[in-house]
Amino acid sequence: MNEEKNYIQGLFGGLKTLGIGLKTTMREFFTKKITEQYPENRSELQMFDRFRGSLTMPHNENNEHKCIGCGLCQMACPNGTLNVTSEFYEDEDGKKKKRLVKYEYNLGACMFCQLCTRACPHDAITFDQSFENAVFDRSKLIKILNHPGSKVQEKKVVKKEAVATAAPPAAKPAEA
Repeated sequence: MNEEKNYIQGLFGGLKTLGIGLKTTMREFFTKKITEQYPENRSELQMFDRFRGSLTMPHNENNEHKCIGCGLCQMACPNGTLNVTSEFYEDEDGKKKKRLVKYEYNLGACMFCQLCTRACPHDAITFDQSFENAVFDRSKLIKILNHPGSKVQEKKVVKKEAVATAAPPAAKPAEA
């Protein structure tokens, strides 16, 4: 008697799970398809906002970037994707400063973890929306991010000169 009860419970349990699976299959069968026709729609294809494509160093129209060559991004990278080469120089005031010589990025080793962009204090590097990175030669995955002849974008310091506008003291009312 107990064996028959277990058999019937097992049979109904199996039919229940079969019904759940069929319900899921039929629901997905009638949903609208959102397949992207990839090679044909390259011009209108947009990735979502948080997509991490490849690392870039934005330059303005004067070929200036914000990177000062501090190397914090290189230290934050867990697998050595970045190689920042910098040098010291003396400015016109005689102070020693550091400047970026070469910013090398190995796209083939990048995990796209965004630790480098978070570590950068000047927001000098960002991820872009590019996703077509397939190449036949791995040496093409090593990119130099600073453009030839580029320089650090100078921060425009606005000096506020204290303009003393001394107003004449207000005349006291005459006491009568």
